[in-house]
Amino acid sequence: MRVVVTGATGYLGSRLCVALADAGHAVRAFALCEASGVEAGLLPASVELAYGDVADVESLAVAFDGCDAVFHLAAAVEAWLPDPSVFITVNVGGLENVLKAVRRTPTVQKIIYTSSFFAIGPTDGYVADETQMHQGKTFCTEYEKSKVLADQIALQAAAEGMPITIVYPGFMYGPGKLTGGNLVSRILIERFNGRLPGYIGHGHDRESFCHVDDVVTGHVAATEKGREGERYLLTGENKSMVEIFDMAARITNTKAPRFHIPLWLVELYGWISVLVSKITGKLPFISYPFLFGLAGSTCS
Repeated sequence: MRVVVTGATGYLGSRLCVALADAGHAVRAFALCEASGVEAGLLPASVELAYGDVADVESLAVAFDGCDAVFHLAAAVEAWLPDPSVFITVNVGGLENVLKAVRRTPTVQKIIYTSSFFAIGPTDGYVADETQMHQGKTFCTEYEKSKVLADQIALQAAAEGMPITIVYPGFMYGPGKLTGGNLVSRILIERFNGRLPGYIGHGHDRESFCHVDDVVTGHVAATEKGREGERYLLTGENKSMVEIFDMAARITNTKAPRFHIPLWLVELYGWISVLVSKITGKLPFISYPFLFGLAGSTCS
């Protein structure tokens, strides 16, 4: 097939482009105009580049022209941004624009939309499946809220007959760019360079972790076997950060943390980091919304 991938130079998108090209598909990579040459250079030589913005329907329509399938991965993936409207513009408006562009492109027969396990909501300890729906009452981050809203749009599009399949990755880990989508690697780097010397809070809240290459495989499988209108969890083992830190210590033959950093102290650091970020313009590694999502604090 001829396929197009939005967010193609991102952590997940770049690896998906490689997998699709290796599988024999003709791949068109849709990326922001300001995407660096280094990022684009990591893509296979066979991949065709198309530049634009998910906020621009026309650029999407041009990129989709002649394609059989669309993988919509482009998203603002951060716990906090100085301008929270970006989450709505990119994550919600971007999906709306993708659907508009697909309606104008008769060749497109399938859409694979990359949501997030945040969009199905917390489980309070039980194991959820694809039928779970977010209650929509409280959100830990603006990112989570935007993905819930986008999920509703995707499900409505499916109900209206759009050929869309929705996949929900968990916390991804593995080699690659240190972006908001590769949070586990960023946390472990902070752990081993000494800036995160202990467990965050009690550290026993469990999240679902999945290797980025398994998520890529799930996307490809959704193209070949996924049914229109269906939802698929691309998640893996349910682990706590205590288990993750202890496992990393065993693998590296180093000592596990000996203490827990009180959540209030890390939260204070997160607030200070956000204030510094507003001055410097550099995104903080730890922000207070990040802690709400990771450490099980009360969301609002």
